[in-house]
Amino acid sequence: MAMNPGEIERLITEAIPDAVVRIEDLRGDGDHYAAHVESRTFQGRSRVQQHQMVYQALRGRMGEQLHALALRTTIPADN
Repeated sequence: MAMNPGEIERLITEAIPDAVVRIEDLRGDGDHYAAHVESRTFQGRSRVQQHQMVYQALRGRMGEQLHALALRTTIPADN
């Protein structure tokens, strides 16, 4: 059972409310996505910790409903 991009975005923004999330379906199969997640919540956290936050937001769906996720996390630049 594949996930749709809207569901991935919803799960992430529920767990990280200030996140700006962009999802791209890499193969058109609903199993291989790229996600860019930008959040001030990532400030002071290592890249590994940032990625762990996103994976936790997906509530165990990685490897089950979601086969692959290329993940990029960033902190917003101050304007």
